Amino acid sequence: MAQIPSPAVAIGIDVGTSGVRAAAVSQDGNTVALATAPFQEAAETRAPAAWWQRAVECLSALAGQTSLDSVQGLAVDGTSGTVLSVDPMGRPLDVLMYNEPCPDAQIVKRIAAVAPADSPAQGANSGLARAIHLKTVSRDAMVLHQADWIAMQLGLENTISDENNALKTGYDLAGERWPDWIAEAGMPIDSLPAVVRAGARIGTVGSLTKAFGLSETCHIHAGTTDGCASFLATGASRHGDGVTALGSTMVLKLASDRPVNAVQYGIYAHRILGFWLIGGASNTGGAVIRSLIGDHRLEDLTARLTPDTPTQLDYYPLLKPGERFPVNDPNYPPRLDPRPADDALFFQGLLEGMTAVEKRGYDLLEMLGGPSLASVRTVGGGSRNPVWTLMRQRALGVDFQPARSTEAAVGTAFLVLAGSSH
Repeated sequence: MAQIPSPAVAIGIDVGTSGVRAAAVSQDGNTVALATAPFQEAAETRAPAAWWQRAVECLSALAGQTSLDSVQGLAVDGTSGTVLSVDPMGRPLDVLMYNEPCPDAQIVKRIAAVAPADSPAQGANSGLARAIHLKTVSRDAMVLHQADWIAMQLGLENTISDENNALKTGYDLAGERWPDWIAEAGMPIDSLPAVVRAGARIGTVGSLTKAFGLSETCHIHAGTTDGCASFLATGASRHGDGVTALGSTMVLKLASDRPVNAVQYGIYAHRILGFWLIGGASNTGGAVIRSLIGDHRLEDLTARLTPDTPTQLDYYPLLKPGERFPVNDPNYPPRLDPRPADDALFFQGLLEGMTAVEKRGYDLLEMLGGPSLASVRTVGGGSRNPVWTLMRQRALGVDFQPARSTEAAVGTAFLVLAGSSH
């Protein structure tokens, strides 16, 4: 007898850098449906109307794959640090994306003069610096985060954000409020959204979303950032669970029982689902391999690796000088010599060097106050190399667990499941 598939009870919407993705999951966390709507041109990445249009396309696609009438809640994740100004009717005025520095150096200086030294709101790339600039340009505007605005299109009547998106805008996690120094820096607090913990219920869907077959009682939950959502998607949640993203760069994240902030290493703590998420990003990673080896040779060279015989080359693989984590030195030099004549030996030396960086990174997180590493889940292209995985397992000395999913939208749906249970 055919098993009846579990119904979808939660939806996560991921507004990313290349498009929008949405996932519907069942009560046990299995993905019931998944939809993707890529941006059609570069300009759409910073166009709120395009964000919403692609979200609508994804919701329509989910509704075409499975019934959504049992969905109890949905939430949105967005790119960390992306902010937009809106008029009193909620219509977008201007956008500054996560990778666009604040164009006004004086704003950055004002923040530096009043913000705590370890605040993620420091610097030209902070959400707060961008928010103050947008407020300066449009004095009557409210300033929201990307996920906040999409939630309003879904039917949220008030301007509400989550702690994760608000962190780089200066939100005080300990006091759970916007601190007074934000106003001193030039950002009126009444022009920012109210903030709740990620996953909290904040409203119900509007009439527009009922067209997708959602129930009138379907809740909107406070969302999160794309980085936090990606971590949750893997299934990591216990203190000591680590996630290594082996993409163009190497990003480490660790579930902690306490916050760790070390601005000199780019480390700051998010609070989510009862734990703190800490981590850092190294400049080593796949971009180095792509430049020095080439993607087309990886399979052949991997077959010739000899992990039982270390090369002793002691590389620190970087494309150019400069590293922030686990070394804090803007002039830190690449270490890529000597280069052996055998490219397989050179490739193994690169992987050994990156493995050493990964171990050093997790060791640093523990030294700064985080928990000991207990397990690792790996995402990104590097996770598909079995020999490198073996090398990393031996170096880190912990269990390697499969990632439950690599979709940020799935992680945001998991956030809804957790929020619905409270």
